Amino acid sequence: MPKKAPLARINEFIRVPEARIIDEDGTQLGIMSVTEAIQIARSRELDLVEIAPIAKPPVCKIMDYGKYQYQQSKQDRLNKAKQKKVEVKGIRIGIRTDTHDLDFKKNQAEKFLKKGDKVKTEIVLRGREKAHQDLARKTLSDFLRTITIPYKMEQEIKRFPAGFNVIITPE
Repeated sequence: MPKKAPLARINEFIRVPEARIIDEDGTQLGIMSVTEAIQIARSRELDLVEIAPIAKPPVCKIMDYGKYQYQQSKQDRLNKAKQKKVEVKGIRIGIRTDTHDLDFKKNQAEKFLKKGDKVKTEIVLRGREKAHQDLARKTLSDFLRTITIPYKMEQEIKRFPAGFNVIITPE
């Protein structure tokens, strides 16, 4: 079974005949044939790794490939940890929710938007309230108008079996 080529081309997997070679200290050895550079790397018990394959000529570096892989995976983990994970926070209101409670929910929504999270606002209809869908839609749109932080609607007010919902995101 043939060996699989690694993510970065190393040693015999480098396909170009000539490349710009950099040694392990970072000093340039100049443009030379890849086979000659592999011999130099092997004499130092290191690998020849293709760093910039699209450069003219391609850039290869003499280094320890295992160490290079470890540094790359460490950098990937660091970058992944720094990414902001956007959560969808939920707020539920009803047709008969009092103004003080609506203010409280508005402040919660603004706090979530400031943090950069999406806010899913639902108005829940129970029992005979389902007959007043126009009032529910109006209540939800009035609630959205009270939010002072700039936002954009990811989707329009949408009907679902127990009422209406809308998802808003910070601008």
